[in-house]
Amino acid sequence: MFLKIHRAPGTGEVVAVCDRELLNTTLAEGDLEVCISEKFYGSTPATEEEVRDALHHAENANLIGARTIAIAVDMGLIAYETCIRISDVPHAQIFRI
Repeated sequence: MFLKIHRAPGTGEVVAVCDRELLNTTLAEGDLEVCISEKFYGSTPATEEEVRDALHHAENANLIGARTIAIAVDMGLIAYETCIRISDVPHAQIFRI
């Protein structure tokens, strides 16, 4: 998996995680197109433990890929059936208010 934490003053952190094989690909479904870029998801590989730690502390998260989603489901952050699917790849966003 790849993990990047975006920090913006006044808006909190956004944790971005994607499955390794999805990085630098584009998924398309109908009129929807999602570019899974290094710029957003980072270029440093992350372990499952690093992903869990980042999600545990995350205020917001953007997750894509079966393994990434499975971690968030296992942590009780999301339910699998609430994820959208883009070209059969699960995607979820988490916002803590």
